[in-house]
Amino acid sequence: MRYSNRTSIGRWTSTFVAGAMGVALAVTVLAPSAGASGSSAPGVTSNTISIGATVPLTGPAAPGYDEIAPAMNAVFDWVNAHGGVNGRKIHYTYLDDGYNPANTATLTRKLVLQDTVFADVGSLGTPTQTAVQAFLNSEKVPQLFIESGCNCWSNPKYPESFGWQPPYTVEGKILGAYIKANFAGKKVGYLTQDDEFGQDFIKGLDMELPSASVVSRQTYDAATLAGPLSNQVAALKSAGAQVVALATIPAATALAMLPAAAIGYQPQYVISNVGADAPTVGPLLSSFTQKGGGTAAQAQAAAGLLNGAITDSYFAPESEVSNPWVQVEKKLLVDYAPSLYAKSGLDGNTQYGIALGYTFIQALQAAGKNLTRSGLLTAIAKSGMNFVTPGFVPLSYSSSVHYGFQGAQVIKLSSTAPPAVTPTGSWIGGTAVSPVEMTNVGSGPVTKYTGKISTPPKKLVSTS
Repeated sequence: MRYSNRTSIGRWTSTFVAGAMGVALAVTVLAPSAGASGSSAPGVTSNTISIGATVPLTGPAAPGYDEIAPAMNAVFDWVNAHGGVNGRKIHYTYLDDGYNPANTATLTRKLVLQDTVFADVGSLGTPTQTAVQAFLNSEKVPQLFIESGCNCWSNPKYPESFGWQPPYTVEGKILGAYIKANFAGKKVGYLTQDDEFGQDFIKGLDMELPSASVVSRQTYDAATLAGPLSNQVAALKSAGAQVVALATIPAATALAMLPAAAIGYQPQYVISNVGADAPTVGPLLSSFTQKGGGTAAQAQAAAGLLNGAITDSYFAPESEVSNPWVQVEKKLLVDYAPSLYAKSGLDGNTQYGIALGYTFIQALQAAGKNLTRSGLLTAIAKSGMNFVTPGFVPLSYSSSVHYGFQGAQVIKLSSTAPPAVTPTGSWIGGTAVSPVEMTNVGSGPVTKYTGKISTPPKKLVSTS
C-alpha cells in the first residue's frame, strides 16, 4: 500500500489527513444525525446512514494507512453527490486509535454507544480489531470489511464480522508456493509480526515449504516498534537465511531492511502485500536513513532497497495507467478528494480505500430500502460474491465464508532508479511472475484462476 510523501516520521507522527495532527484525533465527515425521524435501524434515518471506523492516523501503522479512510470517504462523497443510496446519504466518522488496541476499545464503544453508528466499516488492524470483535458482535453491530487478513474474521462465533482483503494464510500459501517453486534448496527465514497477522501468514508458508528449509523464525511486537530490528536481522543472517519472508507493516519492513543493508546482508525478500507497498516503504527507508545521520544521497539509495523484492497483489497497481480501474480510481480522487490526491496521489492505500468503499456501497444497495443490520449481513452473504471490485478474483462471501478475496498474483517490484521521496517517484510497479492464483485457508492446493476479471461499471466510470 502506497505513497505518503513524508519527510518527517519522528515519534511515529503522521502529518497527513486534513492538516497537522499532534495528538489522537477524531475526524468527523458530515456530522451524523442519529435519532432523526424515519429510522429503521440504529444510525439510520429516512435520509442518512451513519457509519464509523477506527484507523491509525498516528502511530507505527500510520504511514500509508492514514490514507485509506479519506479515500473511502471520496467514494461516499461521490455517492452523496448523486443522491445517496436509496435516498440516504452516508455520514462517515473515523477516529484515530494509533494502532493501539486499548484506544480502539474506547473509541469503538464511543462509536457504538454514543454516536450510534449503523455499522463499523473499514476499521484497520489485526490486534486492534480482534480487541473489539466480541464487543461489536455482542452489540449486533456489523463489523464490516475489516482492513486485515486475519483468519478470525470468518468465525461462526462472530457472525457480524467480515474481512475483505485476502486472508494472510491464503497470501502465505501463494507466496510459499512461489518460494518452493523458484528458490528450491535455499534456506528460508521468517520475520513476522507477533500476532494473528504473522501467525496466520506463517500457517500458509508452512503448508507449502519443507520444514527443514526454514532455518530461523523471528518476530517483532508492533506495540513496541521504535527502532531498527537489528537483533532479528542478525539472527536471520547468522542462520544463513537466503530468502526472508516478511509479514510486516510498512514501518517494520523499512526497519528490517536498513540494518540488513548496514551489515551487508542481502537476502531475497518475499513480503506480504501489507508491508510491500513501494511508494510507502520507499519514503520510510529514506526518512529513517536521514534520521540516522545518513546523507541525502544515502537516503535516496536506501529508498531503492525494495527493488527486486517479491510480493503479491490482488488488484492492478496504480502504475498500470491504462487499466480502466486505475483510471476510475484516479478520477474519483481528483474529483472528490483533491487534497488527498495532491498529497498522496493514487497509490495502493488510496486504491484500497476506494475499492473497499465501493464494496460497502454495493452491500447497502443489496440490502434494499428497508435497511436493517441483519438485512445488510444477509445481503452480503447472499450477493457478496457478485459485487464488482478491482480484485483479480471475486469476493468469497457466503453464509459460512466471511473472507473477502481468496486469490492474488505474485509480482516482483522494480524501479528505473532509486525512487525520490516525491508523489511521482520512479517506481514502475511490479512485474507479474505468476498467474493469478486462488486457494483457501485450509489444505487446499494453490491453483490458477481462470475466471473473468471485472471492469468498472459505467456508473462508476462517470464520476463527475
